[in-house]
Amino acid sequence: MPASGTASPVARPGGTGTMAGRTVSRVGYGAMQLERLSNDRDAAVALLRHAIDLGVDHVDTAQFYGHGFVNDVIREALRPDDDVLVVSKVGAVSVPDGPIPLRLAQRPEDLRAGVEANLAALQVERIDVMNLRRVDSGISVPVPDDQVIDLDDQLAEMIALRDEGKIGAIGLSSVSQDVVRRALPAGIVCVQNVHSLVAREDDDLLRLCTDEQIAWVPYFPLGGALPGLAKVTDEPAVLAAAERLGCTPAQIGLAWLLHRAPNVLLIPGTADAAHLEANLAAGSIVLDEETLAALDAIPTRPFPTLHG
Repeated sequence: MPASGTASPVARPGGTGTMAGRTVSRVGYGAMQLERLSNDRDAAVALLRHAIDLGVDHVDTAQFYGHGFVNDVIREALRPDDDVLVVSKVGAVSVPDGPIPLRLAQRPEDLRAGVEANLAALQVERIDVMNLRRVDSGISVPVPDDQVIDLDDQLAEMIALRDEGKIGAIGLSSVSQDVVRRALPAGIVCVQNVHSLVAREDDDLLRLCTDEQIAWVPYFPLGGALPGLAKVTDEPAVLAAAERLGCTPAQIGLAWLLHRAPNVLLIPGTADAAHLEANLAAGSIVLDEETLAALDAIPTRPFPTLHG
């Protein structure tokens, strides 16, 4: 029992995993959805504080989320004693007035500029983990010729930034198994790819990351984020499992991911406090072998191609 007047430690949602050599909760928070609260900054700050109060200790962000709004919220919400691991990414920049709100920024000088923009926005001297977001895997997008950049050139810049102390560790996003294998000597600490019950084309890459003790951080963990992408919550087996276990279909989809391997870390995002609490509670759901078998039998679906 804690001493009188001492608060009990908050349980880490989903138990514990490892990212960049640090012990973190297996369910973190993806901050992109904070953009939906851009007209209510106080509410955005309060939501992130609520996540931290509930045990979230790693947050995923990018300077291009909300054209800078999300990082501004993180800077305001985080306190020095929170000990929250912040993971950001470079490889794209926001275009607020463009027909598409993002454009690729893959050149080494663009990666450096992206790191500097994150440092300035968050007002820190170092970003804990910086993901290099490429376009090798997952949902296909048009890539201009000037954005087809050799991986070695990119990694050399990321290593230089790490050596300078501007970033603590290097991750990868939207990459193929071949790219991850080539990048292993650089000391990759996490991989973020599209992955869910209905999108399992990267199962072999997940196994590689598990063997190499690299955190696997799926995005679009419930599918359905873009037109043409199947939704986990539409699957009959998911609906049946949710009814049987007394939880939501979304919680089943998140729990299934956590059951896949011990190195899986989740970063579900939301702009709603109740939804946040439900996402974190998914970390406590235990799926029996029969349920897992029914879920594993759901077929994977091909990724859509986005035309620009």
